[in-house]
Order: sequence, then C-alpha cells, then structure tokens
Amino acid sequence: MRVIICGAAGQLGSDLVRVFEAGGKEVLGFDLDLDITDHSLVMEKIPSLGPDLLINSAADLDADQAELDPEPSFRTNFTGTQNLALACLEAGCPLAFISSDYVFDGRKGGAYNEFDEPNPQGIYGKAKLASERYIASILPRWYVFRTQWLFGKAGKRNFVKSILGGAREKGSLRVVTDEVGTPTCTADLAEIIYRVCTSDWHGLYHATNEGVCSRFEFARQILELAGMQDVPVEPIVYADLGLPCPRPPYSPLDNMNLRLQGFPPARHYMEPLREYVEWLLESGEL
Repeated sequence: MRVIICGAAGQLGSDLVRVFEAGGKEVLGFDLDLDITDHSLVMEKIPSLGPDLLINSAADLDADQAELDPEPSFRTNFTGTQNLALACLEAGCPLAFISSDYVFDGRKGGAYNEFDEPNPQGIYGKAKLASERYIASILPRWYVFRTQWLFGKAGKRNFVKSILGGAREKGSLRVVTDEVGTPTCTADLAEIIYRVCTSDWHGLYHATNEGVCSRFEFARQILELAGMQDVPVEPIVYADLGLPCPRPPYSPLDNMNLRLQGFPPARHYMEPLREYVEWLLESGEL
C-alpha cells in the first residue's frame, strides 16, 4: 500500500508517517516541497506516483488571521484540498481529510456526533466544511476525520507548550472558561486514522481522545502534571481577548461512527497528556 501524506512534517503529519510506516506501508511524505494550492503541480505530481491513499493533514491553522484576510485561508484549506481531491479522482484512490470542530457553532449544549448539522461561524470552519462537502461530491471513496485541540511532539506550537512556556516566562496566566472540548493526542489520532483507512470503512468520523474539559481546566491540569500548580491562572472569557474568530463555546466531539463500526475507544486524554508533559520536561523541548 502506497500512502501519500501532505503536511508530513506537521504535528499530526509526522505521527501519521510514523504509524503508517510501522504498519508496513510505503509512505511518501510532502510538506513545503509540494504546494497543494498549485493545481498544475498537484495534478502532475500526485497521479504519477500511483498512490493507494492520500492523507491531507496540511492546513492554515491561523483562524484569527483568516477573519482578517480570508483568501489565504480559503486558498490552503479549501483550494488546496480541492486540488488534492481532483488528483485522487484521476489516480483512482481515496482521500483522507482532516477537519475540525469549528464546522459547528457550539450551541447544541452537548457533544456533537456525525449526524449533527454543521453551522460554522468563522472562515476557518467554513473552509473546512466546504472541503468536506467537495470531497464527498466528487470522490467515490473518501474519509473525513473531524478532530480538535491537538497536541503532539512535532511542531512548534500547541496549547500545552503555550501554557507551560507562558507559566515559565510570565509567572501567571489568563485562560478562557467558555471554550469546552476534548484535548487530542496526535499519536492516538494517527492510530485511529490508520485503523480506519486500512479497513476501507469510508465516510465521516469524529476522532478524538475521550473526556471533556474547558481550556481553563485543561491549563490547570497541564500545570499540575508539570509540578507548576502554584502558578496563578485567572479565569476569563473569550470576549476579554478581543479575538476576531468566533470559537464554538461547547464543541466536544462524540466519536459515534467509530463505535458504530466497532473500532476500539480511544484513551482518556489525561493518559497521553501525562506522557506528553513528561516528555516535554525530559526532552527540553520547551
């Protein structure tokens, strides 16, 4: 099985490369060396490699900048995915796309499953939803994995690193209480994607670790695991930050379709979080 992974150097992409290679698959990883927004380049490159599966984990993750300047976000998060979908159509292989809880407005009052109607409020979520629908409209075989709050060993930024770095540099933190979701370990997510994509159960999946918390609660848990529980954390709301992108206030994802298909449940997020914080402290990555 030949697998192409776009965004292979990213936080999730690097774990996808590792997991698929460990499963004995031939992996071709691309990052900045393949501009997915270049239609001609993508159509020339991808089909010629004869992939059995393409995974797109490349994305423009700056949701706030997307509100101020939408076109770059749409170009990467939609047009890039559109180009890859067209290349997969020509190559005759399925596309796996990484989507987000931002496709929901966060007003349901409970966890979202795959049968809930999306209603994105910001540019980032709108681009992700448009990509989901485009893929499903042109490809006979496809996978969409909605996930959230990722943390992993690769990449320079994530919430865990920001909390620990901020605590060390500033000695105190301000963290929002009105954003609730599920922290998700990229290594665990990569395992889920591997199991689904090697089973040929095509379709839409919510894919996260288990458990629910607010950003404020998550920050306190991170600090406690790092032995920094004495660092003061001021609870605030998103309105205090004045950020341009509206966040879904309550958007935990229910992995219903994984259960329906008989896949094993993911770990509670506290287990990989404990491992990750220990690794950060021991490796000097902060």
